[in-house]
Amino acid sequence: MWGANAMSGVVNVLTRSPRELARDGGGNAVTIGFGGFNPDVTGRDESAGTLFYVNGSHATAVNDKWSYKVSAGYFTQDALPRPAGTLPSGTPYPLYANTGTSQPKVDARVDYDMADGARLTVSGGVAGTEGLIHTGIGPFDVDNSSSLGYATVRYTKGGRRVAFFTNLLNGDASNLLTRGVNGLPVELAFDTKTFDIEAGDVYAIGTRHALSYGGNFRHNAFDISIAPDAENRNEGGAYVQDEIFLGNQFRWLIGGRLDKFSSIDGAVFSPRTTFMYKPAADQTFRVSLNRAFRAPSLINNHLNVNILTPVTLPVVGLFALPTAAVGNPDLEQETLTAFEIGYTGVVAPRTTLSASVYWNNTDGSIGFTPVVFYSPAAPPPGWPLPPAFVPPNTLPSRYTYLNLGTVKDKGIELGVDTALNPYLSAFVNYSYQWMPEIEDFPAGVTINDVNWPPENRFNIGANVNYMKWLGTFSVNYTDEAYWQDVLDARFAGTTDAFTLVNGSIGYRWLNEKIVTTLKLTNIGNQEVQQHIFGDILRRQVVGEVRFGF
Repeated sequence: MWGANAMSGVVNVLTRSPRELARDGGGNAVTIGFGGFNPDVTGRDESAGTLFYVNGSHATAVNDKWSYKVSAGYFTQDALPRPAGTLPSGTPYPLYANTGTSQPKVDARVDYDMADGARLTVSGGVAGTEGLIHTGIGPFDVDNSSSLGYATVRYTKGGRRVAFFTNLLNGDASNLLTRGVNGLPVELAFDTKTFDIEAGDVYAIGTRHALSYGGNFRHNAFDISIAPDAENRNEGGAYVQDEIFLGNQFRWLIGGRLDKFSSIDGAVFSPRTTFMYKPAADQTFRVSLNRAFRAPSLINNHLNVNILTPVTLPVVGLFALPTAAVGNPDLEQETLTAFEIGYTGVVAPRTTLSASVYWNNTDGSIGFTPVVFYSPAAPPPGWPLPPAFVPPNTLPSRYTYLNLGTVKDKGIELGVDTALNPYLSAFVNYSYQWMPEIEDFPAGVTINDVNWPPENRFNIGANVNYMKWLGTFSVNYTDEAYWQDVLDARFAGTTDAFTLVNGSIGYRWLNEKIVTTLKLTNIGNQEVQQHIFGDILRRQVVGEVRFGF
C-alpha cells in the first residue's frame, strides 16, 4: 500500500451493480438472523445475550439504460461481557456498565448506462448507531441519535473515473472511564463533514506501458467538543504510475504520489516500485518497495481536555489528580517504508501457493505520552500528603502527542489455497512477526510504549458446496500480544493466546429460493480477549434464513 492514509492497508469492497444483480436473479432478497451468545466470564455469571438482524434489497433493470437498487437493514445486539478482576498492571478493570448496540441503515443506488460504454452512478444512504466505541482515553457510550450519512456521484468509462462523495457524521457520547476535573464523565459532541472529488485514468502507451494517473482534493469541516480549536482541514494529492512490460517474463511497476495536508508543513512524496519476474504465466516472483504515511489526526493536533487521573496512595487510598490532555499542532506525519520479497504461483491445477518476507520501518511514530510531571516543588492540587512524598517523574500533569521515533517490524507470511475437488476447497496460512525494535525514542520511552503484535498467527479451514448443502469450518490461532494504547501504564498489558474454532452449515430449499444457515463462532467457548482493555468473546450461535425472489 502507498500514499496517504494507507499505513495499515486499504479495504476495497466491490459489489455487483443493480443490473448484474437483476440479471443473475439476486435482485430481490431478505435475510433474517437471530442468535445468542454466552456472556459469562471467570468470576461473574450473566444472563444470555441475544442478537437479531434483518436486511432486505430490491434491484431491477428498468430498461437498457436505467437500473437501480434499494436496501435497508437493522442490527441489534446485547452488550458483550466485560472482563473481571485486574489488568496485568494490577489495576482493577473499571466497573462501568457495558452497553449493546442498535444499527439501522438504508441505502439507494441508481445507474445510467450510456451508449458509449460509460456509466453514471448516483448513490446515498444513512445509518444510525449506538453503543460503545473504544478510544485511547477510554470507551465512549454513543447516543442512539448518532448518525452517518453519505452521498456519491461517480462516472466511469473503462479505466477512466471521476467521482465526488460527501460523508456527514453527527452524534454525542459520554466517556465511561475518563472524568473531567468537575468529576463528571468527559462528554463528546461531534459534527463532521467531508467533501471529496477525485479523477483518474489508465492510458496505454504502445504495447509496453500502462500509465495510470489521477488525483483528489478533500475538505474536512469539524465541530468536536474535545478539540474546540479545530475547524477544518484541506488535503490534496496527485499520482502517476507506469507498469512497464519488459518482455514476457519481466515487468516493472514504478510510481509516485505527492500529497499536501494543511495540517503538515510541506508536501509529502510517496514512491512505489515493484519488479516482477514471471517464469510462467501463473508464477510470479516480486521485489517491492513502497511508502505510505498517516497525517496527524484532528485529535492528535487539537485535543484539549482536562481529566482526572486516579492513583492509589499509602494510608490515603484513592486520590484523583488533574491532568491536561492536549494536542500538538507541530506533529509531523507518520511514515511507513515497506520492503517485501514475495512469490505467488499455481503449482497444481487447483492449488495456489504464496510466500513473502517483509521489513517495515515506521518513522515519526505518533504516541500519546506524559510530558510534564508533578514534583515536590509543584504538587498536585489538594495533595493529601507532605510535598516531599510526591514521587518524581511519576504523576503526570500534562499529556500530549509526540513523534516518538522509529519502529522496525519484520515478518514472514506463507499460504496455500486449493480446490480439492469441485465441491471442497481448503486453505492454510501462517505468519510470524518478530518483536518490534525502536530507535531514536525520547529518554524514558521504551518498547513498552508501543504495541507488540502477535508473533504467531495460524489459520486453516475448508469450504463445502455440494448439491443443496454448503458449509465452512476454520481454526484460527493468535499468539499473545501487548497493548498500551489506552491512557497510560495502568491499562497496558498482554492478552493471552487464543484459538477460535468457527463453522457453519447451510441448506438450499425450493430451487435455492430459500437458504437456511446455522453459524457458530468460538465453538470451544474460550474466553477470547483480543485487546487488553476489550470485551470478552464467548460462543455465539446464529440461525439465518435468506429468501430470494
